[in-house]
Amino acid sequence: MLHPSYNDLMNIVNSEVEPGEELLVNSRYSIVIATAKRARQLILGATAKIESEDLPKPLSIAVQELFESKVKIISDEEEFDNE
Repeated sequence: MLHPSYNDLMNIVNSEVEPGEELLVNSRYSIVIATAKRARQLILGATAKIESEDLPKPLSIAVQELFESKVKIISDEEEFDNE
């Protein structure tokens, strides 16, 4: 079993969304993709935003970073605006 659960991660990520705005993550697929992208960043050398001595794998670190709100998911539209 994944800990934290998909639902817990989705609730945390969407907790910063203002009422009436579109949710950042609205499916398990979305949270998996976001976590995989962060894990790939870690594999390529990005610095972890949490203490990770007990988390040996990049995917575990990525999940924990999302759970602790240490990284933020941005929409594709925001990504293009920042470039």
